[in-house]
Amino acid sequence: MTTKFPLELIALLRVSSRVAVLTGAGVSQESGLRTFRDAQVGIWAQYRPEDLATPEAFERTPRLVWDFYATRREGAGGAEPNPGHFALAEMEKHFAKFTLITQNIDGLHARAGSQNLLELHGNLRRIRCSRTCGVVDEWEQLPDVVPTCPRCGAMLRPDVVWFGENLPQYELETAIHAANTCQIFFSIGTSGLVQPAASLPVWAKQNGAVVVEINYDPTPLSNHVDYVFRGKSGEILPDLLKALIA
Repeated sequence: MTTKFPLELIALLRVSSRVAVLTGAGVSQESGLRTFRDAQVGIWAQYRPEDLATPEAFERTPRLVWDFYATRREGAGGAEPNPGHFALAEMEKHFAKFTLITQNIDGLHARAGSQNLLELHGNLRRIRCSRTCGVVDEWEQLPDVVPTCPRCGAMLRPDVVWFGENLPQYELETAIHAANTCQIFFSIGTSGLVQPAASLPVWAKQNGAVVVEINYDPTPLSNHVDYVFRGKSGEILPDLLKALIA
C-alpha cells in the first residue's frame, strides 16, 4: 500500500535546502536486527544488556563483554541495509545540506551509501584502544583472551558509547547544530526516550523547523510534531522519495 503524503509537505521538501534526520533502532529492526532492549537469546539470555554495556562491566569481566559485542558484531555483519536505509542515502543527494544522525551502531547507513552521517553511539564494526590510542585496524587474536592494542598493550574494546560515557563531542555538537539550523527534521524509528538524541527534534521545532515522525508506534514526541506517519520506515521512506522526485 502506497503512503499518501500531504501536498504541502512535499512542496516544502522540494524548496528546502537543509534537512536533518534522526534514526533509531526501529530502522535496523527492519533489517532483522534485535533492538538493544529485546530479550536476549542463547547464552546471553541470562544477562541484561544494560549490565554488559558499561565501563565497569568491561573492567570487571572484559572477556564476557568482548564476547557479547563480538556476537552483536557478527549479527550486524550478517544483516543487510533495507529499503529505508537506501531511500535515506538517495534523499541525501537532493538537498544542499542533509545530515543523517543515527543512534544505531550497526553501520547499515554507511553500507547503504549515506555520506554525511553522524553515529552518535559509535559503530560496532570499529575497534579501539581502551586507553588513548584510538581506532585500531589490526590486532592479534589469541584464544580466550581479549586482544590488546598493538601500540600500547591496553585491552581493545568496541568503539561504542557505553552507559555512563559521554557521546563523541564532534558528533554531538554537529548533530545539535544540524537540528538547530534545519528546515525539516525527521525522527524515524526511535522511541524518543534516549537523551540527548531525544531532544534533537524538540530543539529543531523550537528553532522553526517542520518536524516529521515516522514510527510504528506512538512516542512522547508524537503529539508535538507537524506530521506523523505510522508504519515501517522501509515502506514509507521509499514512497516519500518517489513523491519528492516525481
